[in-house]
Amino acid sequence: QVQLVESGGGLVQAGGSLRLSCAASGRTFGSYSMGWFRQAPGKERELLAAITWSGSSTNYADSVKGRFTISRDNAKNTVYLQMNSLKPEDTAVYYCAARAGRPWAMNYDYWGQGTQVTVSS
Repeated sequence: QVQLVESGGGLVQAGGSLRLSCAASGRTFGSYSMGWFRQAPGKERELLAAITWSGSSTNYADSVKGRFTISRDNAKNTVYLQMNSLKPEDTAVYYCAARAGRPWAMNYDYWGQGTQVTVSS
């Protein structure tokens, strides 16, 4: 069992940056792939970035490639999403999630409660 708590969301102007954090409980955090998703009102949940259990491999959606960076610190049971050059269309609720398996998938096993990111123009 893994419990996930996101933090770091907020209001930022277009072009600005935010760093989201996701703190995980449980001794087995280091064995899970981790992903960051977002969901805007009226839209489907979108997988943005994912990272393997070791941190050796990452993947990104085209919509955020070059602007967002996922990383993890297994010693701190934490995964991060650094978001740069934010755009109004990045406004959404952002979720972190964990799964036992390959990271680039939609069927994650554990989810956080989400954190709101709002980008003003």
